[in-house]
Amino acid sequence: MSLVVTLERVLGDESVAELLTTNKLSELACLALYLMYEKKQGRDSLWYPYIKELDRQRGRGQLAVESPLLWTESELDYLNGSPMRDEVVVRDEGIRREYNELDTLWFMAGSLFKQYPFDVPTEAFPFEIFKQAFVAVQSCVVHLQKVSLARRFALVPLGPPLLTYKSNCKAMLTAVDGSVRLLVDRPYKAGEPIIVWCGPQPNSRLLLNYGFVDEDNPYDRIAIEASLNTEDPQYQEKRMVAQRNGKLAIQKFQVCVGKEKETISEMLPYLRLGYISDPDEMQCILSSEGDTCPVSPCSERAVLDQLVVYLKSRLAGYPTTLDEDESMLADGSLEPKKEVATRLVRLEKKMLHGCLQAANEFISGLPDHTVSPCPALYAPELK
Repeated sequence: MSLVVTLERVLGDESVAELLTTNKLSELACLALYLMYEKKQGRDSLWYPYIKELDRQRGRGQLAVESPLLWTESELDYLNGSPMRDEVVVRDEGIRREYNELDTLWFMAGSLFKQYPFDVPTEAFPFEIFKQAFVAVQSCVVHLQKVSLARRFALVPLGPPLLTYKSNCKAMLTAVDGSVRLLVDRPYKAGEPIIVWCGPQPNSRLLLNYGFVDEDNPYDRIAIEASLNTEDPQYQEKRMVAQRNGKLAIQKFQVCVGKEKETISEMLPYLRLGYISDPDEMQCILSSEGDTCPVSPCSERAVLDQLVVYLKSRLAGYPTTLDEDESMLADGSLEPKKEVATRLVRLEKKMLHGCLQAANEFISGLPDHTVSPCPALYAPELK
């Protein structure tokens, strides 16, 4: 633990550490600030070799790509059509809010910073420098289990960035008897990268945090947001039915890779609610248990048609098709950021195509294909 940086070590007081991280500052912001001040110490800092390595890496992952948080606007265009583009903006705003709170840390943990003959954080470091430090820390911080709150996020100099993350391995860095250990899950030869599990994170999170995309990620997923129409006269009753079945008035459905059909099946009872207009039918549903069953062939066709239109629209929002992505990746000439972005959007499109295929299969299974879809004044909204 003498080579591990945690909030407990940085602040020297576990209660202060817990207070800070339950207020407005994350562990990452505190660790980033600590390393920025240590960097100003130069070679006098105990952490000089580690900071030098972090600077060399600049938050770049194993594909030599840094987090999109550090990409230019034109590079972020590689992510057009993907929810990832908005996630980058949201995370950037969050980092800026934390930057504006850094002086709070300075004043609350005054004893820590007395050793540094420098200005308060927001005067000593411009926002862009803090963001670079934040991204570097984010890319290699280890989330330790079964430790106190002040120790759960740790910088382990012999861990990342010297390890290679994978989604489908079992090796983890764990805290054991005052040390951090890595129990590997496979034999190694000299010179091979050491593989460690990055946790159950979708590829969008892997790219945002670590700068890479894992093609074999069993935890990959995308979200489809559905919401009941608040102008519907029966909105409150429908909301009650949704809540009874564990859903919200605004519900995010997670489409997990390989389980697209299951997600569409889960969505259908929720969407059917929007196509019910007869008060007697609504009362019948309110008095029954379980999910909303198909009301009629025409309303079921309308529900599925809405899903198909939505999925096609979402796919059309990408500037390239799935086939074009496959072709560009097969060519092998993409620069690293373009390549990793293309890999991400390609995997997103494959999940959306899986959903589209499932919806069309449900349409094919309807008993009467001559039925015209029922109109719905208050159909749910899909995002």
